[in-house]
Amino acid sequence: MEKFSKLQKWRLILGKEADQEDPVALNQQGQGMDESLNELYENANSRGGLGGSSPKVNRWLGDIRKYFPSSVVQVLQKDALDRLGIEKMLLEPEVLEMIDMDVNLVATLLSLNKVMPNQTKTTAKEVVRKMVEKLRKQLENPMREAIRGALSKAVRNRRPKYNEIDWTKTIRLNLKHYQPDYKTIIPRNLIGAGRKGQALRDIILCVDQSGSMGSSVVYSSIFGAVLASLPAVRTHMVVFDTAVADLTKELNDPVDLLFGTQLGGGTDINKALSYTSKLVQKPEDTILVLITDLYEGGNEQEMLQKAQQLKQSGINFITLLALNDEGAPIYDRSVAARLGQLGIPVFACTPDLFPDMMATAIKKESLSQWMTKNNVPSR
Repeated sequence: MEKFSKLQKWRLILGKEADQEDPVALNQQGQGMDESLNELYENANSRGGLGGSSPKVNRWLGDIRKYFPSSVVQVLQKDALDRLGIEKMLLEPEVLEMIDMDVNLVATLLSLNKVMPNQTKTTAKEVVRKMVEKLRKQLENPMREAIRGALSKAVRNRRPKYNEIDWTKTIRLNLKHYQPDYKTIIPRNLIGAGRKGQALRDIILCVDQSGSMGSSVVYSSIFGAVLASLPAVRTHMVVFDTAVADLTKELNDPVDLLFGTQLGGGTDINKALSYTSKLVQKPEDTILVLITDLYEGGNEQEMLQKAQQLKQSGINFITLLALNDEGAPIYDRSVAARLGQLGIPVFACTPDLFPDMMATAIKKESLSQWMTKNNVPSR
């Protein structure tokens, strides 16, 4: 990308209207950038701009990818959705193929799931799949490593049965007890592999799919799919608005899972907790992660009572106000405070911290200390 002088940069920022008395010369690239910005920010106030024309939208999408870096392209696309109301253009396959997809646009696309023609839905799934695979490559290895390490520590058994002994770790631990006269080691401390072939933790992801939680739903689906691929944990995926849907069977394919959600609608956390309570088999080995902004549309008092019952049963109950990159969610502060009084941690979490947070929960270590260590504010 060519460099621009400060004057030229201000000309691009302020637009043509600020350039009438003393015009600033722009090169060919600058003129292309100016035209793209003008169609979005100037003509949008009239009835010109991108309008409802698919060819014009396609050309504009191509132009902004040509003239601007990816991070700016995503901002321009979002502004086009907000200012010009071109969500309906996402229902056209040729437009979908031109979009530079990000998490927020995936969420917007999913919110249109109900009104998509079949041909568009096929294209949409492929576009979303590419984005999901990109995110999965970034998130999968950190998640796997953190969870496996936590499970290894959590399962360490100091009184194993003979067939559960991990001889490599036991020998390493007892090298200091080597007896030269007998040429052997006295295994004073045995290390076991624990309950082989059994799930060591049950993880329930209970995710609010109301419209404001779109990006959290995307990240939750990807993390849920990774967790479900680990044999040492049993993972459930439950989504809710005013109804509850168990999407656990879809965890093998996060794209199908995402298209099984119905972004939008109200929120009934009370109903969701009632359902998840039925999934609990071993409370002391269960981690419940409730992901919601806590704006309860159902019975708030009953919801708080159910939360208290789940917490008192021995479940490791965690509330995430958001699982996204922003880290500054809008949420019901009163309900958050009430949950905090019940001993339920309430905070927002970014995707990069989520694996370590889950590892901490699996090891049954203090989440308060984890939050302090990672500068995560309690809400």
